[in-house]
Amino acid sequence: MFSTQTYITRRNKLRSQITNGLIIIPGNGEAACNYKSNAYRFRQDSTFSYFFGIDEPNLMGIIDIDENLEYLVGENIEIDDIIWMGAQPSMLEKAASVGIPNALKHNNLKDFFGEALQKNRKIHFTSQYRPENTIMLSTLLEMSCNDVNANISVELTKAIVNLRSVKEIAEIAEIEQMIDVAWIMHTTAMKIARAGTSERKIAGIIEGIALSHGKGVSFPTILTMNGETLHNHYRGNILKNGKLMLTDAGAESELLYASDITRTVPVGGKFNSQQKDIYNIVLQANTKAIEILSPQLSYLEVHLEAAKVITNGLKDLGLMKGNIDDAVREGAHALFFPHGIGHQLGLDVHDMEALGEDYVGYSDTITRSSQFGLAYLRFARKPMEGYVLTNEPGIYFIPALIDLWTSQNKFSEFINYNKLEAYKTFGGIRIEDDLLVTAKGCRLMGKPIPKTVEEIEVTMA
Repeated sequence: MFSTQTYITRRNKLRSQITNGLIIIPGNGEAACNYKSNAYRFRQDSTFSYFFGIDEPNLMGIIDIDENLEYLVGENIEIDDIIWMGAQPSMLEKAASVGIPNALKHNNLKDFFGEALQKNRKIHFTSQYRPENTIMLSTLLEMSCNDVNANISVELTKAIVNLRSVKEIAEIAEIEQMIDVAWIMHTTAMKIARAGTSERKIAGIIEGIALSHGKGVSFPTILTMNGETLHNHYRGNILKNGKLMLTDAGAESELLYASDITRTVPVGGKFNSQQKDIYNIVLQANTKAIEILSPQLSYLEVHLEAAKVITNGLKDLGLMKGNIDDAVREGAHALFFPHGIGHQLGLDVHDMEALGEDYVGYSDTITRSSQFGLAYLRFARKPMEGYVLTNEPGIYFIPALIDLWTSQNKFSEFINYNKLEAYKTFGGIRIEDDLLVTAKGCRLMGKPIPKTVEEIEVTMA
């Protein structure tokens, strides 16, 4: 954990942004894999971790704004637990470790919240993604499960987003340590990306690296020759010369902070001319985003500038045509770049999106577009100094999407469909870095991972 004072300070900042009432922040429980005693690897709720720090299941934090009290809720372990897990601190000792003087047991909660409901006190909670926590809040707050997420506290949600978005120095250090682990993961993948090797073998090796340096991977690894499928978790292919291997992978620290890096490399170590042309367009878009990202621009503007770079590059290759600004404004580029340029990164690989993506990535002045491709932009608002963002433009040749748009003759004034047949088996290229927003710009975080054609080919050699 961080220092005790860190958690006290975070809760005090949260308290200052909430007018009155009770705040409930549930932790996560264990999730059974195939029977109750065989659980998936435990992952604490990120908001609970941010404010209460304890990486153990079946806990809850309560902050009473009106009475200036805080509680850690959980159970003391008994001899049966000690047999299987060893001796553990008491609940009061755990609470004291994060600066909380009071502990409650779960069986006290019904009376605790019953009294609060009788007094018509405001009870704040955020959107729940675990069914068991939804059921628990439903029981405690005497509402149906369907009503829980319909009655979240927007005040609390916005306050948490405000606090967690600006990363502390210690948080930045955690993220950069995990980017350095991602450096080992990605350079290792590059060195063993040879024809005849299975995707599964490479994915297993780099996930082992993540486990040996922290909690493991920060999200399920994407490692595939079929990079045109954006979230491709199938690993059953054998690598072939002439194909690209896209690896989107990161590591999670002991304190649950994430890295998120993507590299796309040629199987066997050498890009062919077609691959090199497309790769360098994506690299130019990635570089452009780094050059212009700052608190002065919204990430929507950064996304659109990267899209213009991609459109211009594809126009030079004869795959697109017409006015670049018009093509991007109309969304023609989304045939090749159908997702947003990035998202926040921190305790979650898509930081805080469990609280509601629009609360995290949009604002009163920047709302989500309904345009295909642009609608998938997760973060569009202006960032502040201290935000950490991913920068991940890409170009993809998705056969089903190409066939659909061709049949519709969609954006024929911008797209040369007759030239796309030669690219339908190309796959996809994505290049992703993690960026820290500074007062006037941004900086690349962590140890630079080979990114240019020359750097990748040298590493793979």
